Amino acid sequence: MPESVSDILRVAQQRAKDLQLPYEGALLPREAHFLRDHLPGVCLVDVRSRAEWDLVGVIPGSVQIEWQHYPNWALNQHFFEALKQQVDPESLVMFICRSGHRSHLAAIAATHSGFRDCYNVLEGFEGDREGTSGQRGRLGGWRMAGLPWVQS
Repeated sequence: MPESVSDILRVAQQRAKDLQLPYEGALLPREAHFLRDHLPGVCLVDVRSRAEWDLVGVIPGSVQIEWQHYPNWALNQHFFEALKQQVDPESLVMFICRSGHRSHLAAIAATHSGFRDCYNVLEGFEGDREGTSGQRGRLGGWRMAGLPWVQS
């Protein structure tokens, strides 16, 4: 893993270019954690559902704004209102979800709504599904990386 904020940002920005992403960068969980520890003003926005926060766990200090509501997965019509109330649009903003898909959509939408420095946390909180079992939690992700999280 790169050892400085500038190295991590450079790698994340290059990943975004390589993947043709319409936002600033794409981070691995350990990189996102490093930025939280070493870059003042950075904000981690967890866009999973309330059910996921309650049942699976949360990242201490993250801002929690649902992208979609469980159980019908309807888009949160108040997402941008909540984002603008809780996050400085001048901040570097990292979005995380279960696997990286909803956070990818949130990073795109936030970029289009005027947030300049948006990053997606690849692998998300739980990582990818594992082979034949289809279960998450053992193949990448914030938890599997051993990064801080709590469960109620």
